[in-house]
Amino acid sequence: MYTPSEAARVLKIPESWLRKKAASRAIPCTFIGRHLRFSENDLTQIVRQGGRAPVRPMPPTPQ
Repeated sequence: MYTPSEAARVLKIPESWLRKKAASRAIPCTFIGRHLRFSENDLTQIVRQGGRAPVRPMPPTPQ
């Protein structure tokens, strides 16, 4: 289990963003009592949630 600080370092994102999203239950996390923690699986899911499809496909490159 990772603390918010450790998880933010692994994901290379601001700890404040991670805490805000966890508090609103927008990302997977675990509360052990009042302590916020993230499992390996949580981190994997957070990364997967961050992926987005392009708004429009890129045009082909002229050759």
